[in-house]
Amino acid sequence: MKSSLQGYAVGIPISSIAYSLERSSKGLLTDAAFHYNIDLDRSSTLKKVKLGPKMTETVKGKLSLVAKILQFGGVEKIFQKLFSVTEGEKLLKASQCYLSTTAGPLVGLLFISTHKIAFCSQKSIKFSSPNGELIRVRYKVVIPVNKVKCANQSENVKKPSQKYIEIVTVDNFDFWFMGFTNYKKAFKSLQEAISYA
Repeated sequence: MKSSLQGYAVGIPISSIAYSLERSSKGLLTDAAFHYNIDLDRSSTLKKVKLGPKMTETVKGKLSLVAKILQFGGVEKIFQKLFSVTEGEKLLKASQCYLSTTAGPLVGLLFISTHKIAFCSQKSIKFSSPNGELIRVRYKVVIPVNKVKCANQSENVKKPSQKYIEIVTVDNFDFWFMGFTNYKKAFKSLQEAISYA
């Protein structure tokens, strides 16, 4: 029996808070577009959180990721373990990046294959189940390539080195990915995957 969700983009909503993206007249994202306001204390003072951690934290995170990849036998094995892979499906690219959510950016792996674009967060998130229990799960998004309307490149107006990829589905959901180690290769692989649809 096939899943009824097989043909749709699937993700776990973290928050119902909406935010708007600010664009310049050239269609580029402004500096404020990817800063997330998070209430950090009881006095309701909002402070801004930036995407980039300190260099030492980045290096530790990368080394930890490489160790996990080696432990599981490579990115292909991780992809197969996390997502159902169909016969003939080929993994084109796996990239560490951030997925933009209403609760802030989530670090994880973006898998681009001939059949789907899939993201899995590096760390588990907590949320309440309907019966009140706290559950920890990895945040996953799966977008079949035949449901992708377009993929757009964007960059921060004030910091052109900060590049973003927006994926828009045929049902007008958009997913924003950022913080790629190799942005050009990731976008090229994404275009290749979409061409298979």
